[in-house]
Amino acid sequence: MPSVCFYFQVHQPFRLKRYSFFDIGRDHFYEDDEKNRLILDKVSEKCYLKTNRKILDLINRHKGKFKVSYSISGTALEQFENHRPDVLQSFIDLSKTGCVEFISETYYHSLSFIYSKEEFRRQVEMHKEKIKTYFNQVPKVFRNTELIYSNELASFIEKMGYKAILCEGVDRHLGSRTPNSLYQPAGTLKIKAFLKNYRLSDDIAFRFSDRNWSEWPLHADTFASWVHKVAGNGEVINLFMDYETFGEHQWEETGVFDFLDHLPKEILKHSDFDFKTLSEAADQYKVRDIYDVPEFTSWADAERDLSAWLSNAMEKEAAKRIYQLEEKVLKTGNKDLMDVWGKLQTSDHFYYMCTKFWSDGDVHKYFSPYDSPYDAYIYFMNVLADFETTIEEAVNQVKPVKKAGKKKEPTV
Repeated sequence: MPSVCFYFQVHQPFRLKRYSFFDIGRDHFYEDDEKNRLILDKVSEKCYLKTNRKILDLINRHKGKFKVSYSISGTALEQFENHRPDVLQSFIDLSKTGCVEFISETYYHSLSFIYSKEEFRRQVEMHKEKIKTYFNQVPKVFRNTELIYSNELASFIEKMGYKAILCEGVDRHLGSRTPNSLYQPAGTLKIKAFLKNYRLSDDIAFRFSDRNWSEWPLHADTFASWVHKVAGNGEVINLFMDYETFGEHQWEETGVFDFLDHLPKEILKHSDFDFKTLSEAADQYKVRDIYDVPEFTSWADAERDLSAWLSNAMEKEAAKRIYQLEEKVLKTGNKDLMDVWGKLQTSDHFYYMCTKFWSDGDVHKYFSPYDSPYDAYIYFMNVLADFETTIEEAVNQVKPVKKAGKKKEPTV
């Protein structure tokens, strides 16, 4: 019985304001509060509240047979706490149905595993505690920022106690194999890997409203027929996408909510198919083969690698500089400074600095709050210059702890 595994990423970064050189040393608050609030309100009304109501309705209508999984970044949860408690409550309501799973990620939606394993561990534990607090769930499945993945990451996560991990089904590593089975990451003992079926996922997330697409307009029965073709050739159909697909990236006028409304019924018309959370699928299905990914992959851009965040000198320099502060930030023992440092690690800051062209460049431009990648770099580095000075001052104020020991007797 093949299972459809819907996974949605919910994320909102703390965007930086247009912080000039002349603000360094004078202004120690870096976030664009107004823009962050405006974007959060817009996406909440267009996507989060409407889609959550739809998901809840579908769960009730299909009497628990429709199930989904989410990951909500810590930065998104904080913004819900501070500005949109109604959105947070709507996710809590979903968690109470027993048909919704919340999984782990890095708290700050960061690139920390690439630069600091200890910082990565700290953020994963922070995020886990947040999920337990609000949704009364202990996550057993992990997804890294933007599905960044490698054998090393899978092994590390397995040692942290997770039973499954999400990743992109990258053609160069899959070869002729299907993404519609569970795999064992190379070098691990028992953790299972869910591979995104990017063709079917992107039909919804990217191509749905494209009038030049040969399959436009896409209807639920057509999509369900594509899913049903997996029968006998796989156990899981992993539909992974940004939650903002519904109502924000694909506007309500495109018919995307009607599509979602009819999809579970069309999928369930085939008696061999069902919906499962990621944990349920991991418990039920065995691995079919080894998935060997020695270098980092992701779900971003055509290359499916790290180039969305680390392809040019600006991105690399900015990322290197922020992670170089780790020792000093921790030395201050200041939780507020640690939080600022964490928010400056959010991958979106480096994504805005990307200088790619063609379709990938258009996607980066769509998400960026700045006029150009160079502006994103300049504002970030100005903020970093001020933050580095603040950290130095805080470190200098930390008094060294005197170690107790035996009094040395004078020699004769």
